[in-house]
Amino acid sequence: MSMNLTLKVWRQKGPDAAGKLETYQVKDISGDMSFLEMMDVLNTQLIEEGKEPVVFDHDCREGICGMCSLYINGRPHGPNRGTTTCQLHMRSFKDGDTIYIEPWRAGAFPVIKDLMVDRSAFDRIIQAGGYISVNTSGNTLDANAIPVPKEDADRAFDAATCIGCGACVAACKNASAMLFVSAKVAQLSLLPQGKVEASERVQNMVSQMDKEGFGNCTVTGACEAECPKGISLDNISRMNREFLKSSINPGK
Repeated sequence: MSMNLTLKVWRQKGPDAAGKLETYQVKDISGDMSFLEMMDVLNTQLIEEGKEPVVFDHDCREGICGMCSLYINGRPHGPNRGTTTCQLHMRSFKDGDTIYIEPWRAGAFPVIKDLMVDRSAFDRIIQAGGYISVNTSGNTLDANAIPVPKEDADRAFDAATCIGCGACVAACKNASAMLFVSAKVAQLSLLPQGKVEASERVQNMVSQMDKEGFGNCTVTGACEAECPKGISLDNISRMNREFLKSSINPGK
């Protein structure tokens, strides 16, 4: 199956420039192509025409890194649930379709150029507390020697599947980062290795989230619905409990 498509692509020369949608035509697109391969076809076409290619973020193209942050027809990562943009195949569209392609829309994710946004706010939140202090003196305890209840291990693993793509922020009407932050807090708070710094961690990460300018959570559930890894809203509840506990009993 091949198709001809009309693409409405957001073009913006830089963070302070005014952007607008530009219209492009692409032909003979295979249904087996990924969305990013289709974007490669468009860029090849633009280069051959002597025009500037569209800037977009990508890396692994295996649904792991979270870089492929595109708003497609009004939805983060496109029409399919549980799918990143790089995993989205063109067979999800029909011949003659018009596809709108835009960057994440959030004040804390400023546009760098075209479809690429600055998501370093997430990095700073992780730096604020998304880690554990480990003794590397040579007398370390093997992690497998620390008993972890299976239910806690499963929940921690589910939270750890967050790839930090930012779809939760893009989907939220408040541009809230609560699902992302809660996944990182919950991942460590559920494990014994993360208990020591749990109080300091949740306070620091929430504080940094607020400093970055993300909005407040009103629990509409759009973040969970659009998350390509299906991160649960339960993590937000867990983070709120951790935050309240650390506020009442600091350091415990």
